[in-house]
Amino acid sequence: MIRVLFVCLGNICRSPMAEAVFLQMVREAKLDDRIEVDSAGTGDWHVGNVPHKGTLAVLKKNGVPVDSRARQVKLADLTAFDFIVTMDERNSRDVLELSREAPRAQVARLLDYVPDAVEKNVPDPYYTGDFDGVYQLVRVGCTRLLEHIRQSFDI
Repeated sequence: MIRVLFVCLGNICRSPMAEAVFLQMVREAKLDDRIEVDSAGTGDWHVGNVPHKGTLAVLKKNGVPVDSRARQVKLADLTAFDFIVTMDERNSRDVLELSREAPRAQVARLLDYVPDAVEKNVPDPYYTGDFDGVYQLVRVGCTRLLEHIRQSFDI
């Protein structure tokens, strides 16, 4: 099983959006028996909460089901997951600071999988309000991430 964890700051906007979008892509590709998807936040402010209403609205508008609750990333995630996909550089630093040892998981920003992306950080719609723009970035990033995984694991 290939395990993918999406990480943002509070786990109510970007990472649950990416989790839902990627999970839908995995299911459509009939790879849900090979790829497991989850999300978490580096902070603990929203643990147990459903995604932000803006995330829920943009996912509903685009026909993407979502069923997640916020949780905080933990040290065990660094060895339990194959890919830890962060939304920005700060999230990457926070994840890597969990341990003094290098994680087993590959830690990269979502837009690192999009070679031609001008900006590599997915902006936080909690502050910008641009859930539609973030959704478009997440779709592109998730598409490229799935391509990367399929090529890497020949699936």
